[in-house]
Amino acid sequence: MSDPYEVWRERIARSREGGGAERNRKQAEAGKLGARARLEALFDPGSFTELGELVTHRATAFGVGERRIPGDGVVVGFGEVDGRRVAAFAQDATAFGGALGEAHAEKIVRVMQLAHRSGIPIVGLNDSGGARIQEGVMSLAGYGEVFFENVTLSGVVPQLSVILGACAGGAVYSPAITDFVIMRRGTGEMYITGPDVIRAVTGEQVSAEELGGADTHATKSGVSHFTADTDEEAIRLARRLLSYLPLNNLDDPPAAPPIEPSPSQGLQGLSNVVPVDANAPYDVHDVIDRVVDADSVLEVQASYAPNIVTEFARVNGEAVGVVANQPTHLAGCLDIAASSKAARFVRFLDAFNFPIVTFVDVPGFLPGTQEEHGGIIRHGAKLLYAYAEATVPKLTVILRKAYGGAYVVMCSKHLGGDLNYAWPTAEIAVMGAEGAVSILFRRELGKAEGAERGALQARLVGEYRSEFLNPYLAAERGYVDSVIDPAETRARLVEGLRTLRPKREDRPPRKHGNLPL
Repeated sequence: MSDPYEVWRERIARSREGGGAERNRKQAEAGKLGARARLEALFDPGSFTELGELVTHRATAFGVGERRIPGDGVVVGFGEVDGRRVAAFAQDATAFGGALGEAHAEKIVRVMQLAHRSGIPIVGLNDSGGARIQEGVMSLAGYGEVFFENVTLSGVVPQLSVILGACAGGAVYSPAITDFVIMRRGTGEMYITGPDVIRAVTGEQVSAEELGGADTHATKSGVSHFTADTDEEAIRLARRLLSYLPLNNLDDPPAAPPIEPSPSQGLQGLSNVVPVDANAPYDVHDVIDRVVDADSVLEVQASYAPNIVTEFARVNGEAVGVVANQPTHLAGCLDIAASSKAARFVRFLDAFNFPIVTFVDVPGFLPGTQEEHGGIIRHGAKLLYAYAEATVPKLTVILRKAYGGAYVVMCSKHLGGDLNYAWPTAEIAVMGAEGAVSILFRRELGKAEGAERGALQARLVGEYRSEFLNPYLAAERGYVDSVIDPAETRARLVEGLRTLRPKREDRPPRKHGNLPL
């Protein structure tokens, strides 16, 4: 009679081999960690508990039944990240190429349901060839069930996807539904149809990296939020991101010890960072870094739509989300990409109880037929909707330009801003001076000629600037709560966050709103 413990040890050992020694060797030669090594890097040492390691597939088609790999190409379980509970799964590309079959999907769904019941984040370490062809519709059904759980968990617990290998077809939709995507450069790929299919169907020649590599999704599509060069770096990014996130939507983001901004980036120098000349560019990061806690910034989608900045940061130890126009790119104008990027970030912040700090320097929405035909009306409305929908504390600082509809959209008092401040350099108006004068005094300017026209235009522009391009008309009507010395900005935010911490806001009951997608 066989020793039951020996049988058990053999089965566990077999499950930990994945696709076998040869495939594991090739994985290592490709510079990729194995599935369990990835989970060990994610979790605190010794804290990971594996589930379902003996689950195997039930398929028999096309010879799959001859290969019964315990675990079925995915390792799932839970553990601790910086002492806080997190659930995770890691697809194993050495077993069936990480392709998703019925049992594989069931394991992922069950650990997601565990995360739901426990109120803890779920992290997916993705490395999958897509649907397991040999399992046919059972594989497709498995994907559908994973997607359903992704949607069920959306806004309930944070969901992170780390793309460490090729993810094709159905394998890309689950990450796309999650809150954040981290991609590894060189090995991480995401595409619905691969280069070979595209070549066969359309004749277009494109490499896998160009089609769906990390840099493509970081700069062109906006699918990815963070980029790393190695498995280890990608997983460290996931751990760092988790350090800002609450466990669930009923929890608050974790606080940290307050750290004053670096003396070399002192608050007293803020007034020199933003030029008085409205047309002179500057880097809004120089403002943010002088206001938030030192070394507390984690920028999201830094390479996509750089005309708007989205970041996690801390103010006096409290985790916040920062949204800011970036004058060094497109003069800080809102375009389609920037509007969608910021809107999704704002909705995440609202779902998980992050106060929102907005720094405004926006001349308007980017003009042009490309933007209009691409739907800037609809996409710009997403950002408007997101800010108006948000019930978390909302604090806004107008640094310089705040023109037209873009002023309203960037968390103005009219969209529910709780505390709205402006610097003396703020210009809150329908439009800039030159544009306003050309419209308001078109006839007068048309009658003047040569030097007379130039002098008239200069005089009218100066009068308009003096009368309208300032924060005081808005302050007189209560649209900004105070016009402040830039050096006061951090102190105002600290006190505002403290005051607004217990904020409660009731909205009409409804199933959900109809976001202009």
